[in-house]
Amino acid sequence: MKTYEKRKGNRKFDEMREIRAEVGVIKSADGSAMFQIGDTIAIAAVRGPRELHPRFLQNPQTAILRCNYDMASFSVPERKRPGPSRRSVEISLVTGKALSQVLDLAQYPNTVVDVFIVIVQANAGTRCAGITAASMALAHAGISMKNLVSSISVGKVGDKIVVDLDKDEEDFEGGATDIPVAMTSGGDITLLQLDGEITKPELMKAIELAKKSCEKITEVQKKALKDFYKEEK
Repeated sequence: MKTYEKRKGNRKFDEMREIRAEVGVIKSADGSAMFQIGDTIAIAAVRGPRELHPRFLQNPQTAILRCNYDMASFSVPERKRPGPSRRSVEISLVTGKALSQVLDLAQYPNTVVDVFIVIVQANAGTRCAGITAASMALAHAGISMKNLVSSISVGKVGDKIVVDLDKDEEDFEGGATDIPVAMTSGGDITLLQLDGEITKPELMKAIELAKKSCEKITEVQKKALKDFYKEEK
């Protein structure tokens, strides 16, 4: 296995790229947020709860959560084909599962809550940035939630366990394992995917790194929400 000696910008192996968050970025939406980590920027907008059509899809016990993830055609250097892909459909589904565990949708029977996530600039970690932005947007929309959800990628690059892989690290010629993780602010895992090979001890170390990073992201999410409502007063 090829040794991974040094990260770009002298970033430590347990260090995230710079993060930034903002709430209320789309005025016409019921809730919206932006989350940036390094060069990756995700914008999320929430519409609802609103009546679900056609009516036969309605659930009298709860609202339906629909997530739609996509990357803008200009978000990557090699122009992405417009419209949904198999990857975007898969990420939309796992995003919904990661978020639904903290939502109390039983308060909104026969309705739908739509979450739209667009990646406007991408350098790895897009599904994690999207989940993080969507969680803030749902909170901003006033949807009943038990916790916020934050997300980060961890993994193995060459022989090192690292947090927040960038695109170069994902493509590392010595081999890389990417592990997107989402956690509630209470520390429960709502998403754990694994692409590559890793030992159990290495996986446990990676998850511990994810937990520490998600705790930092949660504080940034909370601050963004608090700052928005301070400005509204």
